Amino acid sequence: MEILRYFIVGIGLSMDAFSLSILYGIFLEKRQLLLSSMVGIFHFFMPLLGSMIGSFYIAKYLSHPNYLVGFIFLLLSFEMLWSIKKDEKLSLDSSIIHILGFAFTVSLDSFSIGIGFGANHENIILSGLIFTFCSFIFTYIGLTFGKRLQKSFGKKANIFGCILLFLLSIFYFLG
Repeated sequence: MEILRYFIVGIGLSMDAFSLSILYGIFLEKRQLLLSSMVGIFHFFMPLLGSMIGSFYIAKYLSHPNYLVGFIFLLLSFEMLWSIKKDEKLSLDSSIIHILGFAFTVSLDSFSIGIGFGANHENIILSGLIFTFCSFIFTYIGLTFGKRLQKSFGKKANIFGCILLFLLSIFYFLG
């Protein structure tokens, strides 16, 4: 029963990675496997870090991590919109820094889950492995789906992606 519960949490944690991966799939030209792997790796280590550091330090130093995520998404949506306006071929930088930033951003929620799991003395290694598997699969599927949207709808998919990213940033600011 414990494994089933971890899978349910893992799927829940992977939903933001999935939705953002669809957007990234629209714009990302290569490195889908690397991006999916990094998201999986972060979904393993972030709960470990969360369980080790604990909620005291988080509350003390980073009271609203959602604002940071919202700001990153807002900047990214404006950057993409600017590229569309200039009629450039729109693609995301697939550098390791951007990939790590994406993986970190979508893994913040697993960090907070790690805090809770650590407090409840859950099996953090097993849950981390399940989170890794779920987030890798969902990220890869999202990237593949986004790439197909780009091929089917072209510039309209780019504009739709910018709007969704902007709305996600608002969601994180309000959350």
